[in-house]
Amino acid sequence: MKQTLLLFLFLLFSHYIIAQETGIDSSRVLPEALVTAFGKGRGTVSGGSIVRVIQMSDADRYNKSSLVHGFNAVAGVRMEERSPGSYRLNIRGSSLRSPFGVRNVKVYWNNIPITDPGGNTYFNQFAFNNFSHIEIFKGPAGSMYGAGTGGLVLMHSFGQPWKAGADVEYITGSYGLQNVFTSFRWGQKENKNTLSYSHNESDGYRNHTNMRRDNFSWSTQLSLSDKQKLEGHLLYNNMYYQTPGGLTLAEFNNNPRQARPAAGAFPSAQNAKAAIEQKNLVAGITHQYQFSKTFSHTTSLYGAFSQIKNPTFRNYERRNEPHFGGRSQFEFGKEWNRNKILLIAGGELQQGYFNTQVSKNKNGNPDTLQTNDDINYTTYSIFAQADWELNTNWIVTAGVSINKSSVRFSRLNRYPVISQKRTYQNELSPRISLLKKISADITVFASVAKGFSPPTIAELLPSTGVISTFLEAEQGINYEFGGRLKLFKGKLQLEATAFYFKLNNALVVRKDSANADYYVNAGDTRQKGLEISIDYFHSFRNSSLFDHLSVRTAQSIYDFSYGNFQKDAINYSGKKLPSVPGFTGSLLADLQLRKGAYINSTYYHASRIWLNDANTVETKAYDLLGARIGWKFRVSKTIRLNIYAGADNLLDEVYSLGNDINAAAGRYYNVAPARNYYAGVGLGLQ
Repeated sequence: MKQTLLLFLFLLFSHYIIAQETGIDSSRVLPEALVTAFGKGRGTVSGGSIVRVIQMSDADRYNKSSLVHGFNAVAGVRMEERSPGSYRLNIRGSSLRSPFGVRNVKVYWNNIPITDPGGNTYFNQFAFNNFSHIEIFKGPAGSMYGAGTGGLVLMHSFGQPWKAGADVEYITGSYGLQNVFTSFRWGQKENKNTLSYSHNESDGYRNHTNMRRDNFSWSTQLSLSDKQKLEGHLLYNNMYYQTPGGLTLAEFNNNPRQARPAAGAFPSAQNAKAAIEQKNLVAGITHQYQFSKTFSHTTSLYGAFSQIKNPTFRNYERRNEPHFGGRSQFEFGKEWNRNKILLIAGGELQQGYFNTQVSKNKNGNPDTLQTNDDINYTTYSIFAQADWELNTNWIVTAGVSINKSSVRFSRLNRYPVISQKRTYQNELSPRISLLKKISADITVFASVAKGFSPPTIAELLPSTGVISTFLEAEQGINYEFGGRLKLFKGKLQLEATAFYFKLNNALVVRKDSANADYYVNAGDTRQKGLEISIDYFHSFRNSSLFDHLSVRTAQSIYDFSYGNFQKDAINYSGKKLPSVPGFTGSLLADLQLRKGAYINSTYYHASRIWLNDANTVETKAYDLLGARIGWKFRVSKTIRLNIYAGADNLLDEVYSLGNDINAAAGRYYNVAPARNYYAGVGLGLQ
């Protein structure tokens, strides 16, 4: 943290000295991204919150095997990867209830819900070239987006500016890394297409961590008339990755690269052939109709299917998960004098017909059937929002949604068939915010939002096989205050947000003696935090060897604890929440030379993390350093080349990028890769 502060002060001083010189292009400042969250085409500070945007160029500083590093450069966000291909997305502690996968966060791709009706998101189905930019909203977003107290992620395929062309890129590196990315863009501004394919594979750093993923996507945007626009989107993913399992501290210290060994009656991860074979298909269309300058309507319809095969050391699970749904909203906007009003009303409906079969695992193949469950899950949300901009200086936003979720389990392997049903209904999720533009460079805001999150299918039907319809939905109120300050004509930007979130009926994961997951409502949690982002951009004189310098730092300071939480005879009240570091900080610095050479450097720090509710086991803090050097140049007017090489974890830290929380027998540890290297070449046609 000291290094970050010193560098920041140095840059301020350097800018003051250099800015006195002539020949500087003062028009080059930090770009202002427009966001669509909550129906606004405004800047990233609007609607009483800060929405961070990850551009493809921001993530294009690593080996592109995953989006982990790109997300971890955002204050308040922590993406974890227990093993290659296995992700958890932690927004302000939202992964407390996620031993694996992404839960309690709502994800959309081009206005299509990627989060299924049961509350699970297969984030690993996305590759680096499936998007142009990603919006991240932190905190309850239920007033327009339904269930989820963690946050909102909106992924977009079409960005601005859009240009026809093609890109091909190949990356190779340590531990058998092989990445191939291709994308093609054709058409004009109003009728455009983008087609992408990617292949990722790696042998992995740990034993039994092979990963392979093939990904295909197609997006089209057609202008049917002056008033109508139609979009179509298709995403297919086929991946396989091995799961090595958690280690005890003794095993971790002895050989952190080993897979989980045999223990008691359970085989090793290798003998069980523990892995996940995953296929995902998503297809959707979006129709927009502009009735007039003030009134419009947008509707998206989609269908999706996921197939999962998951042999573990305990059993063999097979899941088939077809689901479909849609989202529709009307917008009315009007301007008069220096005032604007935007009214939004609509709804979202999702329906899933899932089947989960669990069998005995015999050397990586399904054996005797243990359970066979049909799962019928329906969820809907009806929402309305009013957004009023007064005198161009004040923005008042008020929204509310009413939500209902209904799930029915039918256990088919029992006769007579056992059915259990649970409904979570009349869940109100209001949000109100106030924003004040003190000047063109100073903005402050405050908001209050109520969020809720019913148990996901993975929590209602955990790996113990016990249907848990007794679980209650989480509910909480989030209070937030923050602001943004721009200095030096927009070259320096500071954003800060303080929040307090009180969550009731918090869902937390437990492990039984066989290390199978189950869940309990843990009373209440109290989550206080401060998030700070600093972005700096400096362009050098025209006569300089250097073109520009970009520096970004993000810091999160958290105090998350249980309020009143009693489990059996143990009182955890006042204990710190596991899985959430008290402090994380990132520092990204990019130096671009005029002749095309560039240097990217990345630093990330995470403080210690508690691994259980009792706060008796913790990880040590760690520091990650990465760097990349490259050369971008044009071979001709239409052909450009990018050659680069880089390294991650230059300090060779022994650390975990995703621990197993509250693990039985102390199996908390999953080691992340040691120092590793990569090199790549990219060819672009335009």
